This record gives sequence, C-alpha cells and structure tokens, in this order.
Amino acid sequence: MYTIPDTDIVFMTSHKPTVAGKPREYDLRFRDLPTEDRPREKLVEFGAHSLSIQELLAIVLATGTKKEDVMEMTKRIIKDYGEKNVMSEVDPSKIAKELDIPLIKACQIVACSELGRRFYKKSATGLAVIRVPKDVFEYVKDMRELPKEHLRGIYLDTHNRVIHDEFISIGTINSNIVHPREVFKSAIEYNAAAIILVHNHPSGVVTPSTSDVTITKQLIEAGKIVGINVLDHVIVTKDAFQSIDADY
Repeated sequence: MYTIPDTDIVFMTSHKPTVAGKPREYDLRFRDLPTEDRPREKLVEFGAHSLSIQELLAIVLATGTKKEDVMEMTKRIIKDYGEKNVMSEVDPSKIAKELDIPLIKACQIVACSELGRRFYKKSATGLAVIRVPKDVFEYVKDMRELPKEHLRGIYLDTHNRVIHDEFISIGTINSNIVHPREVFKSAIEYNAAAIILVHNHPSGVVTPSTSDVTITKQLIEAGKIVGINVLDHVIVTKDAFQSIDADY
C-alpha cells in the first residue's frame, strides 16, 4: 500500500456493400447524414451523455483540415494520445506538435478540458484514491493499448487522492527525454504530496528496461530534494502491470 508522509463536418460511415469480401467505407458530408447521426443534433435532442468521446471532440473542433476531416482527426487524436491523456494536457503547443494539428485546434482542446477540470475541482466527491499498484492499473485503462509509449504522472494529496493527472511525454522513456523539471513542475503547481509515474509498453512485455529503472531512480532522488515523494513507477500492458522497485 502506498503511504504519503505528513463547420462542414465530414464523417466516415460503413455500409454493407463489399469488394472482395471486405466492407467498403464511404465519405459522407455532414449535410448527407441522417439527423440522428449528426453530433450537434444528437447533443440537442438526446443530451451530451448520448455522444461518444469522438463525437464530443468533433463538436469542439468543428472542422477538420485540408489533410483530414474532423472525424478522422478526432479518431486519430484519441487513438494515438488516449482519451484521458489528451484531455489532461495543458500545453497546446505540445499537443499541436505531437499530433500534427493546427495550434488553434490544440488550444480548443486545452481550453475545453480546463473548463472541465475547474468545475470538477469544485466538487467535494469523486476523487480517485490510489493505494496500491493494482489501483494504478485500473485507473489507466485508457492507455493500456496505446500504440506508442506514454509516460504519465498521477499527482496525489496526503490522502492518496488524485488531484491532477497528466501526460508527460510520448516515446521511448529515457533520461534524455524525461527531465525532472517536467515531472515536478505540475506537482509544485498543484501542491501534490506525492507522484506515481506510469507508462505503457506496447510490446506487451511488462519487464522494466534498464532505462526504465535508471529514470525511476533519478526521479526518486530528485523528489527527495524538492520534498515530493515519488511513490512508484508502474509499467502497464494490455493485461498486466509491474511496479519498478527502486532497487531493481
């Protein structure tokens, strides 16, 4: 157990006709879709709860780009970045660069997410509590099958409640990419008592690499200097998880 010290929107739709036994996909412009399939109309008629994350994000972004329509864009964003990761990111420039989308659209995502966070903070209930590595595994369900490695920081208060959660980096985790200042910046901003790091292994191999162990040790030592405890670093795959022991 962890303890902490004192516009035209273009959509893709599938149809039954097949070519060589495979379903064919057709592009339909927004005006061609049945009313019940249009996100904005669905929102008005049935409420926000009836929309998928992709549809909600499409409403926020409104339009796509010359390279891809809005639904293609939102599908790619969610697939490559993960639902929770993209909604927890606070730096629009980072999103724009990592996902190759216009900065203005990255700003829309960050602004929308920040509104949600601020209202959520006013609620006295609903904060997740993480006490053991299995809690971490359950908490990060959205990143277990991401195609790239993502490093994520889960920031806790003195009662092991999650007060902030954000994506830190994408790509193979090593000390050249992960700098302590990126990890502890948010910890200080949100007055966190402790941090749990977690990253996924798309390979499905849960065993930590030498780099995983090295960066964990470095961050633990950095945490001691700033007075913020690095409780754990958990590796997750689709079906398994492993905590990196500092003495591994």
